Amino acid sequence: MDLTEHPFVRKLLSLNLALDDYVVAGSGPMLAHGLRETVGDLDIVARGAAWEAAISLAEPIPAPSGHGRMALLFEGCLEVFDRWLPGSAEPDELIESAELIQGVPFCPLREVAIWKQRSNRRKDREDLVLIQNYLNGNGLKGGQGD
Repeated sequence: MDLTEHPFVRKLLSLNLALDDYVVAGSGPMLAHGLRETVGDLDIVARGAAWEAAISLAEPIPAPSGHGRMALLFEGCLEVFDRWLPGSAEPDELIESAELIQGVPFCPLREVAIWKQRSNRRKDREDLVLIQNYLNGNGLKGGQGD
């Protein structure tokens, strides 16, 4: 799959954010690894110039988690956060541990698995099975939605 052809990734790349100032979190890394065919949006954790660029395009609002702020871009296709979920690593650590996939920085799947396990929603439990199978070399692909 060519990630740069995905409409949300194209929108993200159109912002020309500095690669060392953001990382795609949420279910985006599952899309990057072919574990998801679709996602409802892209969650991005940003700092520095990338965060400033996001809030120059949309007024920041409180994040749904109650942890930090977010800017909704492209009618919500991109959700840019100044920090990630409560209990997760700080933005600097998340961004610095990113893996570059087709030129886009994504959180490693092991990190995604930790959040999915902590959230424990039905969709997260389903995603966790896909991630664990992938990381264990079973490579089962699946789902849609977000």
